[in-house]
Amino acid sequence: MEALLGKGATEALDLEAWETAARRCALGVAARALEEKLNADTSDHRGPWLACECGGSARYAGRRRKRFTSVLGPLELERAYYHCVACGSGFYPRDRELGLEGGSLTPGAVRMVGTAAARVSFAESSELLAELGGLRIDPKRVEREAEALGREIGEDECLRVEGELPSAPTMYLGMDGTGVPVRREETEGRGGKQPDGSAKTREVKLVTLWTAESLDKEGRAKRDRGSVSYSAAIESAHTRDTDPEGSAFGRRVGREAERRGFGGAKRQVVLGDGAAWIWNLTGEQFPEAIQIVDLYHAQEKIWDASKALHAGDPPRIQQWAEAGCAALAEGRLADLLDILRSGAGECEPVRQCADYVERNRERMQYADFRAQGLTVGSGVIEAGCKTIIGTRLKRAGMHWTVAGANAIIALRCCYLSGRFEDFWERRSLRV
Repeated sequence: MEALLGKGATEALDLEAWETAARRCALGVAARALEEKLNADTSDHRGPWLACECGGSARYAGRRRKRFTSVLGPLELERAYYHCVACGSGFYPRDRELGLEGGSLTPGAVRMVGTAAARVSFAESSELLAELGGLRIDPKRVEREAEALGREIGEDECLRVEGELPSAPTMYLGMDGTGVPVRREETEGRGGKQPDGSAKTREVKLVTLWTAESLDKEGRAKRDRGSVSYSAAIESAHTRDTDPEGSAFGRRVGREAERRGFGGAKRQVVLGDGAAWIWNLTGEQFPEAIQIVDLYHAQEKIWDASKALHAGDPPRIQQWAEAGCAALAEGRLADLLDILRSGAGECEPVRQCADYVERNRERMQYADFRAQGLTVGSGVIEAGCKTIIGTRLKRAGMHWTVAGANAIIALRCCYLSGRFEDFWERRSLRV
């Protein structure tokens, strides 16, 4: 045992060193056993010729070795190789069977990379894989593997929609957008908020579904633990009259709603911040849904108006804003509009706030909504933007390609929606 663990561990009698050395030794023994088992099996030799995907015939060209990274450590495998005389390509039947085709990581190692990269940066993932899993995978390779897996998950999300029954009588659906920093070439020709009119970000649009049958201490509806799911991407919610299928994001919303059984719920509620694209999409897809503007966004509009109207007078700012917010929460929208219109004058922010309230009047019946037991805050959506997008994709120094960002967003949505295990079960069946 001492010979296997090494002199340093036995001399120091350091438990951590013993554990590390023993773990490394055990994994190495397991890797060699698996390697010997796989190399002893030559059943992947299927005769002198095999059919190629191109329709031609591939000739057996001997056995070739390749080094793979597995959760146990490096594996050097011998596999039968077939070369197609028609198209000139080659393939390994064993690689196809084991899910090794096109890469050098085993499925278990890919899953570990995906799990880490869904949570932290590629550099941090590389460190965690080495520290906790003994896998030496540099950050650039983590990036390549994670993005490839994310693209696969994104494709699976589009193709695989198995509708569920509604998980509660009332289901909530929220939509929002948030910018992520991208490389300069990804903003060519696009307007933005920079002083020169250019853009540094692209907008991710997120759809979130949840239930809120639980009650807080005040007896108001709150999110049910484990009920939240997410789907998001950098894609447009704009639909042209000539589009036969609607916008890309509209289709995403439809898939997620079908997956969660939103359309079958007795009460369907859509929450948003008041952006026109949210209500346009809602009207197209969920015409029977109750539409609610997030209370806290509406209150923020009132405070912004008050700050503009009473600049430099903090007591007056607070008094005016609190009066407006009280009228809003109590359902006295006529009073609120009177307050706003009487104070508008030449103050553009106040006029804009009045227009916002008038435009969304039916979506701001907060007293009635609460009397029906409905939640009126979009905290779940706001948290989703931070949790799914901000925490992972908006860190210092990050600049994404659209394809790379979408891959990691798909990976993260799958992981944080509790669908990672289901994806891997389907993936294993396709091998």
